[in-house]
Amino acid sequence: MIMTVTLKLGQLAEFLGATLRGPEELDITGLATLQEAGAGQLSFLANPQYRKYLPESKAAAVLLKADDAEGFAGNALIVPDPYLAYARISHLFDPKPKAVAGVHPSAVVAADAQVDATASIGAFAVIESGAQIGAAVTVGAHCFIGARSVIGEGGWLAPRVTLYHDVRIGKRVVIQSGAVLGGEGFGFANEKGIWRKIAQIGGVSIGDDVEIGVNTAIDRGALADTRIGDGVKLDNQIQIAHNVQVGDHTAMAACVGISGSTKIGKHCTIAGGVGMVGHIDVCDGVFVSGMTMVTRSITEPGGYSSGTAMQTLGDWRKSAARIRQLDEMAKRLQQVEKRVAAVTSGDKASSEG
Repeated sequence: MIMTVTLKLGQLAEFLGATLRGPEELDITGLATLQEAGAGQLSFLANPQYRKYLPESKAAAVLLKADDAEGFAGNALIVPDPYLAYARISHLFDPKPKAVAGVHPSAVVAADAQVDATASIGAFAVIESGAQIGAAVTVGAHCFIGARSVIGEGGWLAPRVTLYHDVRIGKRVVIQSGAVLGGEGFGFANEKGIWRKIAQIGGVSIGDDVEIGVNTAIDRGALADTRIGDGVKLDNQIQIAHNVQVGDHTAMAACVGISGSTKIGKHCTIAGGVGMVGHIDVCDGVFVSGMTMVTRSITEPGGYSSGTAMQTLGDWRKSAARIRQLDEMAKRLQQVEKRVAAVTSGDKASSEG
């Protein structure tokens, strides 16, 4: 049974600072889309392409911009940004269980680890020597917190998160299940065909208000720390290699791969499946579209893409065949240009003579 929360429409209007159109005492018991909302549920209209569903929606009330509210006869909370308002309200209806302060009897905590009395340490969690767990931190079941690692105030670790040694986590950081922070970076030196391992003696430093998705890996630095700035949002199954630096408030979608020692600026958006080679710099304010391969530094803000758009299989095969012919076609074009230049030069000489 999912826990339910009931709030009055007037309470939500006050919480958002919204203009209320409808009865203050109307009960709101949850959130839903315009198409699926029913009695007692609040919905929102953020994308114009969903405006067609507004007239027939059975939602008890809808979060709307003023322009959309003009032609709507139902109950509404009028706000400048309905999607942002929905984001804020969503936390009021979140059924996620609340952690209880204390250390579970099955947890293993080193004698010299520092665990704040308000922290919650779940079943079978392991906290090694010298680790520090801040106030109101939640460490889920089966988490591993390595030696000397630090988790700042208000952090939340889902079950089965692994922090190796010397990982420093800022305040209010959320880390989802399966994430591994501080694993050894991929560093080897080649000696006559044999790979010799390089010790990874740096750590990982995570800023405040960061979110890290399921099964994402952030490798420790070879010498200095791998660094993730404040407010960074990382989706599921992302690979951040050793010595990478990610600037404040940058967001990455699923399956992004960042190679070692790359520096990414602030307020960048990296779409799903993007790959970046190592030792490059990406400036602030860059958007990279999905599946793009970034092979050189980006010095100007704006949008960047690579690859080709989807085609039918038959058309793609034709295009691939043409691509294989490009080098030969370029050589032939150069020969034609030389011949044209020679003829033009000869004609010019004749006319001048």
